[in-house]
Amino acid sequence: MRNPRSLISRALLLPRPLLPPPPPSPAAADRRIGGGPASSSPPRTRRWIPGAPAVAPLGSRTVPVGLAGALSLSLTLVTAAEAKEPPPPELVPKDVVLYQYEACPFCNKVRAFLDYHDIPYRVVEVNPLNGEQLIDSSDIINKLSKRISTDDFVIGEEEAKWRRWVDEHLVHLLSPNIYRTTSEALESFDYIAKHGNFSATERFTVKYAGAAAMYMVSKKLKKKYNITDERAALYEAAETWTKALDGKDFLGGSKPNLADLAVFGVLRPIRYLQAGRDMVENTHIGEWYQRMENAVGEPSRIMA
Repeated sequence: MRNPRSLISRALLLPRPLLPPPPPSPAAADRRIGGGPASSSPPRTRRWIPGAPAVAPLGSRTVPVGLAGALSLSLTLVTAAEAKEPPPPELVPKDVVLYQYEACPFCNKVRAFLDYHDIPYRVVEVNPLNGEQLIDSSDIINKLSKRISTDDFVIGEEEAKWRRWVDEHLVHLLSPNIYRTTSEALESFDYIAKHGNFSATERFTVKYAGAAAMYMVSKKLKKKYNITDERAALYEAAETWTKALDGKDFLGGSKPNLADLAVFGVLRPIRYLQAGRDMVENTHIGEWYQRMENAVGEPSRIMA
């Protein structure tokens, strides 16, 4: 049986092909998420860890792209269909596959982007007991944004600043909060065990041994990132983001921009855990979060 401590230490080598490919047509062999001819060099294997989502064309022999998670009522009455911002049909990437695990905040950043733009995607659940991160979620969002943009893809200074804030500050507050106590660690790993790629035997071990391990890891992360009170730090971050909105519905104005989607994506996996419930009850972020839920709408994920 695999040791749950490898959640943070072991590497997973995903051999090619990642999915059993059907016999490809010449056109399919050349299809890339970023466009352009296929490489003549032989395909390479790639290694991943939890927190590093990968996107690849379904059925391709290589991995051409691998880059890389409200109780108050909102006054904004809008249906999900009206709120989504799908690109023109000719720009929608075809056969997108997301390699992820359900509770990962970085994976959820990518999913929030795909859902908001109504880009269909399939999910391959990666066992988070293994893996090594080589790439990040912000890069994959940038590449997809360029792919679906009808104009020149430009990220504004304010938007870029808050995306960095998400990656460099907000994400580091999650583990100390969701594993803050043994009961919260068990709650988090119960969610991970139910949604992760585990056998029946592993599920019990992951929940209890994994929760115990990550409870200890969270204390080290608090020290590493100089966090004295994890809940206070989470509340402060939520209020900092709310103030940045400056009275607007979204940082992007009347509709979400990439920073909105990044914050929402990172907070989505914790929203209905104890840490997320506390955050909404003790800060002003709830109305913005509700607007984001309305805007992003139903997942565009293609269920098998």
